[in-house]
Amino acid sequence: MDERSSKLKKLIDRCIRRHRPSQKELYRQFYSYGLTVCLHYAKNRQEAQEMLNDGFLKAFQRLDQFQYRSSFKTWLRKILVRAAIDYYRKYHLKYDQVNVVNIAPIEEVQNEAIYNLSMEDVLKLLQQLSPSYRMVFNLFVLEGHTHVEVADLLNISVGTSKSNLSKAKKQLQKLAIPFYQSDQNVSNS
Repeated sequence: MDERSSKLKKLIDRCIRRHRPSQKELYRQFYSYGLTVCLHYAKNRQEAQEMLNDGFLKAFQRLDQFQYRSSFKTWLRKILVRAAIDYYRKYHLKYDQVNVVNIAPIEEVQNEAIYNLSMEDVLKLLQQLSPSYRMVFNLFVLEGHTHVEVADLLNISVGTSKSNLSKAKKQLQKLAIPFYQSDQNVSNS
């Protein structure tokens, strides 16, 4: 075990014993990482911070179950994603089933300037999706779950998972259009 891993293990051990300064330090060390994970699932920073705090609370309650078989970040990510799912179920699921978003047909764009998107731009695009589309998109694309797993996690049908993913992709394409530059003739004067 290297020095960094050894320090983390000692910090986690103190957190398990409910040592408040150690819990604060662990939170501080993984705050940015955790917030980035939660921003993928939230519609704004405030929602992401709520998910993050809920996730850390669950992590502290289950810290004695961390087995060091994987990295702490991997373990924490799973808890944060579950916290995001719980948040979605609590605050969005019942409303999303009523409010269905209609998406206009997408115009074909010729220039593939998608590479102009920064991570911040991608997060802003994701946050514009409805919560149900965003949740399915993230679980399938970012977390690598199958439609069967997504359906099970969100208590929806496999068909709904597939439909929401398809609609999320179409909506993201539409939202990304401003980032594309139209083909223009450039003359050398």
